[in-house]
Amino acid sequence: MVYQYFELHLARDRTAQQALVKRVYAALDDKAVAVFAPLLGFASDQALVLVEGEVGAEAVLKGPGVVSAQRQRLAPTLRPKPGAQPMAGGVYVHNWFTIDGAALDEFVKLSGDAWPDFESKFDARIFGLFAAEASPDDLQQGQRRLLLMTRYRDLGEWQKSRDPTTEAMKIFARRRELTRVSLARSCVLVPRS
Repeated sequence: MVYQYFELHLARDRTAQQALVKRVYAALDDKAVAVFAPLLGFASDQALVLVEGEVGAEAVLKGPGVVSAQRQRLAPTLRPKPGAQPMAGGVYVHNWFTIDGAALDEFVKLSGDAWPDFESKFDARIFGLFAAEASPDDLQQGQRRLLLMTRYRDLGEWQKSRDPTTEAMKIFARRRELTRVSLARSCVLVPRS
């Protein structure tokens, strides 16, 4: 299974985001997994769209108000399962990891090992961990990129989940050793009308 993740910049028009949301959800139906609006770390003119499968790029890229776009092809690792939809409400953190290329399997395993403890202790749920299609730069640098999407009750819960004494955080410490760069930004899920 393949997913497409779009980082879009929208026109200054105040209705651009809502027009895009309507178009994406209507045109792609259940293949439109989610549309996210920026919170922290994203520009105010951005929108993020996750689509399941290879179809639908034109509906997103030529959506109303789209000024520019970047698209990443993603492969799910342990989550999500086909057809999964993110839970409404809360805050989503999209965390891009750049890791040592040879460490992909270990990084994924460590993530899966930590999630049960993490999700049992905090009002948080991992929606997905995706491996990005390797770019020429990734290949040259011997690296891999992954996108982790996690839902938290709110930003306070995200802060609380940084507790280094949990079993999950001890496992995540090993995962950090495999990580070259991590960039976490928050957004909110825009619900279907």
